[in-house]
Amino acid sequence: MGDILVGTASWTDRTLLDSGWYPQTADTPEKRLVYYARQFPLVEVDATYYSPPAERTARLWAERTPAGFTFNVKAFSLLTGHPTRVGALYKDLRPDTEKKNLYPDDLPPQAYEEVWTRFLSALDPLVEAGKLGAVLFQFPPWFTIKRENKQYLLEVAKRCAPLRPVVEFRHASWFAGDNAEETLGFLRRHELPFVCVDMPQGHKSSVPPVLAATAADLAVVRFHGHSDKWTSKDIHEKFGYDYSDRELRDWAPKLRELAGEAERTHVLMNNCYRDHAQRNGARLREFLDAD
Repeated sequence: MGDILVGTASWTDRTLLDSGWYPQTADTPEKRLVYYARQFPLVEVDATYYSPPAERTARLWAERTPAGFTFNVKAFSLLTGHPTRVGALYKDLRPDTEKKNLYPDDLPPQAYEEVWTRFLSALDPLVEAGKLGAVLFQFPPWFTIKRENKQYLLEVAKRCAPLRPVVEFRHASWFAGDNAEETLGFLRRHELPFVCVDMPQGHKSSVPPVLAATAADLAVVRFHGHSDKWTSKDIHEKFGYDYSDRELRDWAPKLRELAGEAERTHVLMNNCYRDHAQRNGARLREFLDAD
């Protein structure tokens, strides 16, 4: 069985800071990251989805964490086709527009290429420190199963090489009927790691909890919770789910089985409201270690 790393999708969420999970002595961003890294070996950086990271920031992350610590970094929204605030773009690349949000086609090709270059190069300090695990490409609900989108997945892999992109879908078409076999087969042929998810079902954005390793080196599972307010625009309502011990205990053997198919398995709790993700992650690790 390959290594299983358990972590959370945030260490800076406002409600987490208010929850009391951090000791009073962890009263600066540096001290909080140091404390977090003593509790978990893995973290996912989601802030990079909203605004591309600076290389200096990535260097500080690397310096403030111990050897062997792993960061997964979420891709900037423009690179996954999500609407992107004009103000989130690099200042010198912002177009003169009255639009509030931009998409890739709203930028000149040269500017779009530059966004890719700067985003990936900003991760260099993590790469040099051996602390970059994967780059998460979570695609929007309108990214459906079709040839054009499959080609974009291959483009992402080519652009990121030798970094490791991992792919998360948010549209049911990828796993509807026979499409499940087609989707997993495509990812396996191109050795693209599939991000398994646990999330609410019954929505257009719902993907079933399919556990599959589509690359030999890495498998990823993200736990989004089962909030009955999944369509809420309030992210704390959407992800504010507290897993029970029974749910986590039931997941442990499934995760161990998945870990038998890959060298490493990353498990991320994305139910980021107060300390739910941290408590659930620690509890899940206990169940994984029990056997």
